Amino acid sequence: QVQLVESGGGLARAGDSLRLSCVAYQLTFPNYRMAWFRQSPGQAREFVAAITPIGLSGPTTDYATSVNGRFTISRDNAKNTVYLQMNSLKPEDTARYFCAASGTGGNVYHPQTYLKWGLGTQVTVSS
Repeated sequence: QVQLVESGGGLARAGDSLRLSCVAYQLTFPNYRMAWFRQSPGQAREFVAAITPIGLSGPTTDYATSVNGRFTISRDNAKNTVYLQMNSLKPEDTARYFCAASGTGGNVYHPQTYLKWGLGTQVTVSS
């Protein structure tokens, strides 16, 4: 069965960097759009970043306004892995971060578009 397994979360201070990884098992990884969402207690799941399958001109990426310029999403199809490089972390980035996979249709920003989810990895940023 399909599994998405996140890692790389932890404690950080404001201004620090972390890199999250998500390994996909039993998934035809190159064919899927991959995304990161995050969720804080009592809050809705929030889009962070997404990356399309690698096409002729390379994958395309999309970012939430709140992380644009600080976070970078990338993928390594040979390793069935998607990454989220998070730089210049802020306390408001504190959340549980989830990896998700979808086909190429649907609204990239909506959690309902995504078919498969990992269990998440916690990121806590102190000021």
